[in-house]
Amino acid sequence: MMTLYPVILPVPQKDRCLWGRERVQRLSQLARHALKLSAQKKGVQLPALPKSPEGAPLPVDGVFWSIAHKPDYVAGVVSKVPVGIDIERIKPCTAGLFRRIATDDEWQLAATVSDTLFFRYWTAKEAVLKSFGVGLKDLSQCHVLQILNDSHLMLVYQHHHIRVEHFYFKDHIAAIVAHASIHWTVDDEDAAPFME
Repeated sequence: MMTLYPVILPVPQKDRCLWGRERVQRLSQLARHALKLSAQKKGVQLPALPKSPEGAPLPVDGVFWSIAHKPDYVAGVVSKVPVGIDIERIKPCTAGLFRRIATDDEWQLAATVSDTLFFRYWTAKEAVLKSFGVGLKDLSQCHVLQILNDSHLMLVYQHHHIRVEHFYFKDHIAAIVAHASIHWTVDDEDAAPFME
């Protein structure tokens, strides 16, 4: 079975106070460093990181890649098949956001609807859409089919059934399209398991 090595790195404290374009550039640099570490663990080289005109990552020599960045953490992963990764901090959300991210049928899959479930759905859908090279414009076409357990969901997009794995740490959640064995790396000695 193929193995993926997603890497999550903390954003240094000095970079957390950056704003605007400077912040985006720095977070992108850090996410690309996480990607480089993932490639090293996988034993592949990534000489360039091209993107499509729409900004979607393009494979290099048969190697697919995906990055995510938020104010406190960044993530990167490489794969021999299309892959998507996302990361979010779990925080309170409005009812409007719940309605935007999923349908009533999707929410009814769970015994209890919570902010953690919201971010499971959100990160899973974003990871799936990234793996297809499309953005959030297709959010309404990506659906949660089944909650498999606390760490896995089954989604459908364009008639494809896609398994997504979640990883919890501190007050964050990461999601990756899980068509392989996953070995998460969090380079943060303070990172402690977090689940609601």
